[in-house]
Order: sequence, then C-alpha cells, then structure tokens
Amino acid sequence: MMGYFWGSGSGYGTMFFGGLFMILFWVLAAAGIIFLVKSLSGNGQNDQHSALDVLKSRYAKGEIDKKEFEQKKKDLV
Repeated sequence: MMGYFWGSGSGYGTMFFGGLFMILFWVLAAAGIIFLVKSLSGNGQNDQHSALDVLKSRYAKGEIDKKEFEQKKKDLV
C-alpha cells in the first residue's frame, strides 16, 4: 500500500505533493520578482534619509562641529 502512494510517480500522494510544490514554486517565484522590482525601482530617497540620520548621529556624538554639520547637511539636501 505504501508503494501506491510513494511509488514511481503514480498515486494520489504524489499528485498532491507535486501540485503543492508547484504552487510553492510559483509563489516563491512571484515573491522574488516583486522583491527585485521594488529594489530596482527605488528612487534613492531612503539613501539620502539614512545619510542624514548618520550625519545627525555624528553631530550628536560630538564627532563633528556645528559648522561642519551644517555644510554636510546642505550638501546632502
């Protein structure tokens, strides 16, 4: 009986798991395509925002003075 379900490609068990893996494959492929499109279509706004956050952090830690902070902020914006 076990050979019937897990045999050489025939039976209901093989058909069920084959269909399940096919659906899983297509879901993962679609998710990968969506992720790729979103990552490639970024307009760089997040990069500027994170650079400004780093600059603010450096100023808060005292690594740069106010004059340097203002100049670099002006360059970023």
